Amino acid sequence: MLSFSTCWNNSRHHDGDTMIDEILEMGFHNLELSHGMMITKLPGIQKAYKEGKFNCVGVHNFFPSPVEVMIDAPDAFEYTSHRSYDRKRAMDMTLKTLEVAAEFDADYMVLHMGSVPMNPKKWTKRLTQMVEDRIDIDQPKKYNKLKEKFIKKRAKIGRLYYARAIEALEQIAEKAKEVDIKLAVESRSRYEDTPTEDEMIALQEHFADNPHVGYWHDFGHVQLKNNIHLLEHEAWLEKMVPYLVGCHVHDVYWPKRDHRVPLTGELDFKALLKHVDPTLPLTWELSPTRDKGEILKAKEVWELAFPETLQ
Repeated sequence: MLSFSTCWNNSRHHDGDTMIDEILEMGFHNLELSHGMMITKLPGIQKAYKEGKFNCVGVHNFFPSPVEVMIDAPDAFEYTSHRSYDRKRAMDMTLKTLEVAAEFDADYMVLHMGSVPMNPKKWTKRLTQMVEDRIDIDQPKKYNKLKEKFIKKRAKIGRLYYARAIEALEQIAEKAKEVDIKLAVESRSRYEDTPTEDEMIALQEHFADNPHVGYWHDFGHVQLKNNIHLLEHEAWLEKMVPYLVGCHVHDVYWPKRDHRVPLTGELDFKALLKHVDPTLPLTWELSPTRDKGEILKAKEVWELAFPETLQ
C-alpha cells in the first residue's frame, strides 16, 4: 500500500491543513503523520482528517513533537538514557502519541528505541568514510579490524541499553493493546543505535506472542549498513518478513545519502519488494530537499512497476 510521510513538507507549512493538501495534490491519499510536527499544526490536520481528505495509515513517534523541542528531533528523549527524566519524558510522549494516533485510526506507530553512548564519528561515520575512500577494498585488513572492534565493543556495552529498551517497550505495548495500534520498531542507520540486528531479532522473539509488536523496515537505513558491510540488505529483509509491519521507502546515493526519491538511487526495489506483502504500508519518507517534480516522476514510474502496491 503506497503511502507518504509528512516529514517531506512539514517544515514548509505553518498550518496542518495546507500541509496535507500539498501531499494530496500529488496523488497520495494514505499518509503517515511524522515526527517534528509542532502541536500548533494539529488542529489543521484534525480538520483535514474529519473532512475525509486522507487516510492515516500510521504515525511516527513523537507526534506531535515535544513542546520544548524546537527542531525535528525524534531522538531528543530516549528510553535508553542514563537520565531518568529523559526516560520518563520519552515514555510520556510515546503514550500521548498512541492516544493521538488512535484519534486518526492509525494502524501503526513507528518508534526508535534509543542508542548506546558511543560516538558515531569514531565508529559508523568513520567506517562510512573509509568505504567512500575505498579503504575497504584497497586495505581490507585495516577496514575489517576497525569493523570487528566496533561490533565487539557495541555488543559488550549494549546489554544495559537493550534491557532498558525492552522494559520500555513492554510498558508501551500495554497501551498499544488498549488502543489497538501496532508498534513498529524501526531499523536504524547507525550501529550505535538500539537495536542492532542481533538485538532486533532478540526483541522480536521476546514479543513473539504479542500481536502489537513488530518490525519496521527502513530501506534507506538498512542500505547504509549494507554499504559499510554490516549486513546484506536482501538477506536481512527476507529474515525479518515474519515480523514485518511495513516499510519506509527512500533511496540512497552511495554510500551515505539516504531519504532520496525512490528509483533514483542505488536500491534494487524490484528485487527487495519480492519479499514484502504489497498490502503492507510502503511509506515514502523523503528529505525536505527533494523536488516535487522529481517525486511525481518517480511516482509515475513506481505505479507502472509496482501496481500491486496501489490501494
